[in-house]
Amino acid sequence: MISRRLLALLAALALLPNAAQAQDKSRIELLTFHSQAMEGNLEGNPAERNVYVVTPPGYDEHPDRRYPVVYFLHGFVATPQMYQEMMKFEEAVGEAAAAGNEVILVVPDGHSKYKGGFYSNSPTTGNYEAMVAEDLVAWVDSRFRTLAKRESRGLAGHSMGGYGTLRLAMKYPQVWSNIYAMSACCLVPQPPSAENLAKVETMSEEQMVNAGFAELATIATLSTWSPDPSNPPHFWQTGLKDGEVDPLVVARFAANAPAAMLGQYVPALKSLEAIRLDIGDEDFLLEQNLTLKAELDRYQIPYGWELYEGDHGNRIAERIRSHVLPFFGGQLDRE
Repeated sequence: MISRRLLALLAALALLPNAAQAQDKSRIELLTFHSQAMEGNLEGNPAERNVYVVTPPGYDEHPDRRYPVVYFLHGFVATPQMYQEMMKFEEAVGEAAAAGNEVILVVPDGHSKYKGGFYSNSPTTGNYEAMVAEDLVAWVDSRFRTLAKRESRGLAGHSMGGYGTLRLAMKYPQVWSNIYAMSACCLVPQPPSAENLAKVETMSEEQMVNAGFAELATIATLSTWSPDPSNPPHFWQTGLKDGEVDPLVVARFAANAPAAMLGQYVPALKSLEAIRLDIGDEDFLLEQNLTLKAELDRYQIPYGWELYEGDHGNRIAERIRSHVLPFFGGQLDRE
């Protein structure tokens, strides 16, 4: 028979960290949070949002330790799950920790009915901007042991996520201190052509959901940047009349292009500790990124820039490990 004293000793030992219990590798969790900002959007995109949260090795064993946080925004058409399959975020965080760069990585869901909310606010698509910058950040800080201050938060993203990184940095400089935009899209004014608008106006709902990339991008950006709550069933406005596009619709697209927006947000961008941009030399978005680079120069906004050998996506997983996380490791406050 086991004595009471031995039982008490075994119970006490069970409460202590050990090799079997220790979080010796990074842990990735697919969780859900509620975004008040997404409630009531006309497109029906959910207010319950998926998000990956990756904690570094040893997170469980050090209950008094707090960590800087890097938020990563995914691209158009994709989902966080699709990026996880390509990027293996837990491996990237584990490699960063092994190099002395322990961070929490957060990858929210920017997907929508038409495959992307462009991290913007719209009554039709939903308030993706506020979903990330307000609701998600507050949820992460309340649930995880973060260093809940601007100086310990970084924001990065790829393609549509690179666009979102720049947009949110302009709108919410009080939330993030350092940003890294990878192969950012949608940087210059590019209103849809009359031909594309005429095509999407005649599409059925099924055709829209299953449309090709060009038509899908037109539909998604109309929902986001040219919303019209008075125009069911899609609640967006093409502005197409007699083969011409309404100048107001053209202006709406220009108003959401970072290269055009930038002059209004110079103090916000200059308040950041560091801005980093990169893109492949064979990326179809290179000219847009060069235009943004010229605008940053025009307004004397400091930034780092790298043009590397590659296309739009073939080196993103590698560069998250070799450039993005090390950048934040050198920039974010750790106490």
